Amino acid sequence: MFPSRRHLVVLALALSCGWAAAQSAKPIKLLVGFPPGGGTDAVARTLAEKLKDELGTPVVVENKPGAGGQLAAQALKASPADGTVLFLSHDHTISILPLVVKNPGYDSATDFVPVAGFATFVNAFAVSGGTPAKSFTEYVAWVKNQGAGKGAVGIPAPASTPEFLVKVVGEKFKLDLVAAPYRGSAPMMADMLGNQISAGVGSVPDFIENHKAGKVRVVAVLGAKRQAALPDVPTFTELGLGGLEDTPYYGIFAPAGTPKATIDHVGQALAKVLAMPDVHEHLTKMGLTVGYMNAQQLAQRERAYTQVWTKMIKASGFQPQ
Repeated sequence: MFPSRRHLVVLALALSCGWAAAQSAKPIKLLVGFPPGGGTDAVARTLAEKLKDELGTPVVVENKPGAGGQLAAQALKASPADGTVLFLSHDHTISILPLVVKNPGYDSATDFVPVAGFATFVNAFAVSGGTPAKSFTEYVAWVKNQGAGKGAVGIPAPASTPEFLVKVVGEKFKLDLVAAPYRGSAPMMADMLGNQISAGVGSVPDFIENHKAGKVRVVAVLGAKRQAALPDVPTFTELGLGGLEDTPYYGIFAPAGTPKATIDHVGQALAKVLAMPDVHEHLTKMGLTVGYMNAQQLAQRERAYTQVWTKMIKASGFQPQ
């Protein structure tokens, strides 16, 4: 039986309205506070590619590097609270920067709302290919013999967790280590690959590909246990430096005032993406411990992590700058 003229008109109108709605859907900008090519950028692009299908709208990664993610956070604060601008960030910009910078230009607790978390990770200590050390113990010995105990260690951003780690490592192993800040992990890695700097501290995703390729060597990781992606690399706890077992987190954040329905919608889409075997495997190989956290769980994780580092930063004597 053929459809009547009236049915055809109704169908045409429905299709037209659906097409118009699809066309009017705004792309979602996913802000990243670091340059292209780094670990956080790679994570964002992996998720954005899948989220666009689950959300039914393009998800575009927009890099706003500078000041350890500070510029991206400020951009998020100034964005409309309608779900069209989100911020993918790890702990540094959300938890650490507000503790070490007097006027960061945002307040994580009041200017942002958690959408969902998707992983934890650990920071790692790596040496460049031109450094003869094959282990952290050998690196310590090399610095003492080669540079009279003095050495420079690259970090992705100033006043960051890696900077504090450099300080703690230096004190523990009686080395005079200076943290050399970069504008993200990508330029730090470029200098390590060029043997312009002998060592660096960053997240496992920052190093993992070049470590597997033998271009740099990860010689120690933080955390309570060894990482699945780096089973042969000891933890700092094993090396005698305890108290650094709390793991950083990755999450997505929105401007304060974003409707709960929008937050829930994005969060549910992210949960579906993380359940995809290829995504889970890819992020795990990058050195992440994948695990979905809803908005409330991410908020709790953020508060707990901030409290830990508030105590550590105060104990170090560091003064906000």
